Amino acid sequence: MSELEQIQRLAARINDVRTEIGKVIIGQRDVVDQLLISLFAGGHSLLVGVPGLAKTLLIRTLASTLDLSFSRIQFTPDLMPGDITGTEVIEDDRSTGQKAFRFVKGPVFANIVLADEINRTPPKTQAALLEAMQEHNVTASGTTYQLPQPFFVLATQNPIEQEGTYPLPEAQLDRFMFNLRLEYPSFEEEVSVVRSTTLEKMATVQRIMGADEIIAAQTLVRRVPVADNVLQHAVRLVHATRPGTHASKRVNDFVGYGAGPRASQYLVLGAKARAALSGRPTPEIADVNAVALPVLRHRIVTNFNAEAESVTTDMLIAECVAGKAS
Repeated sequence: MSELEQIQRLAARINDVRTEIGKVIIGQRDVVDQLLISLFAGGHSLLVGVPGLAKTLLIRTLASTLDLSFSRIQFTPDLMPGDITGTEVIEDDRSTGQKAFRFVKGPVFANIVLADEINRTPPKTQAALLEAMQEHNVTASGTTYQLPQPFFVLATQNPIEQEGTYPLPEAQLDRFMFNLRLEYPSFEEEVSVVRSTTLEKMATVQRIMGADEIIAAQTLVRRVPVADNVLQHAVRLVHATRPGTHASKRVNDFVGYGAGPRASQYLVLGAKARAALSGRPTPEIADVNAVALPVLRHRIVTNFNAEAESVTTDMLIAECVAGKAS
């Protein structure tokens, strides 16, 4: 089977996945697509939204549709790092009569890990998960344990203005490929949500893809070729977010720190995945622009002037993409 045929077959499978998720999740089509792009690009995603927008249900449904092991960690102020990664326990060895340590794996040992309300727990515990995200392994007492593949962390976060939150530092936010914003549903969508969730039985989904097929698809996405002009557009877009001689006046006025090189990498990977999941053999500039907002919004730090003028990172990114920032 040629690579084009593999890409077209992948696109057909993804349409089936979207259909199954749509049985449970009303609306949120863009968020579902971005989650799938992130997964097949090998990245992690942060979902931000007020409570009650079905963030947890969306992630659980995605895991069920993809036939992957799923683990949910409820982040609380008293959660410890060992509660995530695992801990060593001492037990009797019946064959020798001596005591020995045994590592008990934590909930991070799953294909899809839901880090629910990640900003409700202190930074030390947040860092334990984020380190596992980066290294894809856990080390305890000098022994390294590999995490299952594929490994995909979906963290939910309440708006940082709410009480009892610990905002993630920029260096830790950078480990998430996408920052996705969930908005309130429209009136018609909310009517459908209420109707479907107040019945005796909830909709169920079929399993479409397994771990081996997903790993193969991730490898296929990496092999997708990118034209030089598309790659250069991604890098220029990231450079446009950095204050300096090549930035627009608005970026210079309102941005303290721009996006780093990892943003360029994720723009290209996201564009590759978006093209492949659409059945196209190579990405276009439009694919880079389509993933720019979720890739860049958590990698740009605005200054006091932006806060005073009510200028948001989303506004600045939109201007950079449109090439209209002045």
